[in-house]
Amino acid sequence: MDNSPTALFDTYEQDFRQIVDSIRSKLDGDGRDERGEQRRAALRRVEMELDEADEMISQMEIEIQGIPQSIKPQFQTRLRSAKADLTRFKKMSKDLHTQFSRADLLGSPGRTGIPTSDEPYGQTSDRTRLLAGTTTLEDGTRRLQDSQRIALETEDQGAEILMNLRTQREQIENARDTLRTADTAIDRASGTLKKMIRRMYQQRVVTAAIIVVLVLLIAIIIWEKLFR
Repeated sequence: MDNSPTALFDTYEQDFRQIVDSIRSKLDGDGRDERGEQRRAALRRVEMELDEADEMISQMEIEIQGIPQSIKPQFQTRLRSAKADLTRFKKMSKDLHTQFSRADLLGSPGRTGIPTSDEPYGQTSDRTRLLAGTTTLEDGTRRLQDSQRIALETEDQGAEILMNLRTQREQIENARDTLRTADTAIDRASGTLKKMIRRMYQQRVVTAAIIVVLVLLIAIIIWEKLFR
């Protein structure tokens, strides 16, 4: 398993590109060429894939925070390119929806969707659109819940990281205080040693002076006894 800091970003980007390729094929093919329910189904699939691509962008934005600063600019450029592609395809999808809605308004008056005894809920296409809309709503709700869960997990991880950083800062401050105390104690010990060395030299001088005096006294006493 690749544990590099860019592995997840690359994975999300690859998934994003696959989704974008699928969207492009639908917008350039099914979304333009098909008619009626097939066209609606193609555009609904595009909407779902756009939501998935948007989620991949969100994941890439999260992962880019952990990329080292030395290589981060190139990944930011790739992220901006992905966002630009997503914005472009969203606009294309919106334009196709607008064209399709205009075509419906200008279409045959026979497709009014008025309920009959055989079709109590209107035409079959209306029920299909209603079911498809319900499915899309459920998918959107699920994605929203997943995004909320990811956001909460990210928030918890961020809070834990901040707590760890706060603990490490307190440890560093305690270590700094300990070092300052040790420096103070060392300065005091150094001063005490200097005083002791100074006193030792003074005592040596005094001892030497006493010895000299005693030697002189002994010499004087000997001289007096020998020459008197």
